[in-house]
This record gives sequence, structure tokens and C-alpha cells, in this order.
Amino acid sequence: MSTQEAVSTEEAADRWEAVRDLPPSAKLVAKVLDYNDTLTQSELADETLLPPRTVRYALNRLEEADVVDSRFSFSDARKRLYSLKI
Repeated sequence: MSTQEAVSTEEAADRWEAVRDLPPSAKLVAKVLDYNDTLTQSELADETLLPPRTVRYALNRLEEADVVDSRFSFSDARKRLYSLKI
């Protein structure tokens, strides 16, 4: 392993430090947000195959850990859009 690869592996580990102690559902939601730029709560439930209530709990935990941004959808103000900050 080169020095550059080792540094990039360390940076990736540091990036996920805030998520490490969260429940598995929160980790899954964070990983799905990592692969997708921005999703609604219902889209997250579809992608993760988790119940909407579990996704809501996971998003609350991620917001408490300050690793998720949420904003209102311009197309539908009843929905919130979530994206990963880390």
C-alpha cells in the first residue's frame, strides 16, 4: 500500500467517525445518502428497505450527530430533502 492510499484510507475512516457509534439503521441511511446526492424520507425508505418509522429515527440520530443536512423541497414543500454533510 502506498503512502497516498494509506492517507486516503485514514481520511475515509475519519470522515465516518461521527457515524461509528450510531445504530445500524443510521449507518445504512448515511451510506445510501453517500451514494445518492439528495433523497426524501420516502425515497430513503425505498432504497434501504427500512420501514418509514425506522428511517425517521435514523435521520433524527444523524441530524443529532450533525452529519446530515435537511431542507424543504422546492417542488413539494411538505417534503424534506436530506443530504450527507461528511
